Parts: sequence; structure tokens; C-alpha cells
Amino acid sequence: MIELSDIHLRLPSLAGEVHILRGIDFSLDAGEAAALVGPSGSGKSTMMMVLAGLERPSEGTVAVAGQELTAMNEDALAVFRRDNIGIVFQNFHLVPTMTALENVAMPLEFAGRADAFDLAKDGLAQVGLSHRLTHYPAQLSGGEQQRVALARACAARPRLILADEPTGNLDGDTGAAVMDLLFHMRDELEMTLLLITHDPGLAGRCGRIVRMADGRIADLGLAPAAAAE
Repeated sequence: MIELSDIHLRLPSLAGEVHILRGIDFSLDAGEAAALVGPSGSGKSTMMMVLAGLERPSEGTVAVAGQELTAMNEDALAVFRRDNIGIVFQNFHLVPTMTALENVAMPLEFAGRADAFDLAKDGLAQVGLSHRLTHYPAQLSGGEQQRVALARACAARPRLILADEPTGNLDGDTGAAVMDLLFHMRDELEMTLLLITHDPGLAGRCGRIVRMADGRIADLGLAPAAAAE
């Protein structure tokens, strides 16, 4: 599902060029769940942005679901993300002037789905928010907003879910409930999951724990079967 080959990312700054990713080689099979861990500034979120086609690497190739993202233009990348990748952010990224239903239906409408609002209703029902369809983000709790974001990410049944600290702005109990939903939906829809987290317990729910340090993969965290070979 994911294949990163010798990924480097260099960005200019006032102090000179910053080498953020330093030769990343990483793969993840379809259906796997992996946690990406490491200290702040180690490159985790940047690696995820590269995987989503939201940041272009300076060197190397990015392939997701058999498609080489580095060969696509911005329009092609947008279509590919729409059809294959769901993203859940720490800060929810809901449109404040849209209701919960409209937030979930929006990407489906962009995809030309005539049943966008029906699918959005189903998605919100899956996360227990059938009673919040007409509420705006400001009228929802943090946990409810993240559940809307989760419904939006999964509504089109993507092949890959990227989640960047999805419980970072939630209290412990609320975060645990949201993650229970994420893993349930991942299992039900048979999606591949790459999760950034600082929570060891949450990381432990994934089949692999991949450690990053200084823009490099420090430990690939091979699944037990692979590690035994």
C-alpha cells in the first residue's frame, strides 16, 4: 500500500537549507496498521504530508496503492487523495460555516457522488452523531468534532487512513472512545492505517511501531512474522 524510497526533503529557511527527511525507506502492506512514533521534530508529520501528496520530496519516490505520487501533477494528486486516502488531523480541520452533515458530505460531493448526503448521514450514524447532523463545529464538543472528522475521512471508504495525533486535543476518555471508533471502522472497512502518536498504549494497538529520529527511520518495527524470518 505504501512504498517510500530514499525520500529526502530540504526546505529553505533564513538560517539556510533545512534537511528535514534524510533518506527514508519505508513500506506498509495493505491492511496493516502501523504507529509512527518519535520525538517532536523527528519528521513524523512531514513524512505523512509526503505520503499524502501534500508535500513533494526533494529526492526519492513515493508510491501509494501502486501509483507513483511523485509523477503526478497537483490536480491528479487531489483526485488520487479524494479516491484513496482519508486524513484525520489533531485539530479536526472542519469547515466552521458548515454543519456536521455538510462537512462529511463535502468531499463526496467533490467526487460527484449523487448520494453524498445519504452516505454522510450513514457515516455520522456510524460514529454516533445522528442527532448532530445540523450542528456547526462550534456547537460540538472536541470529541464530537473529531468524530465528524473521522466520519468525513472514512465516508468514501478510502484504502488508506493517515491519522496525525488524532487524540492530541482530547481528554483521555474521549480520546480512547474516538480511537475505539477508528480501529473499529478500520477493521470493518479493511483499510490500511498509519497513525502518528505519542501515546504508547495507542501505538501498541497497531501491528507495528515504527520509530523516527532526526529525519530518519530508526526502527522499522517489523511485525512478529516478518521479524522471525
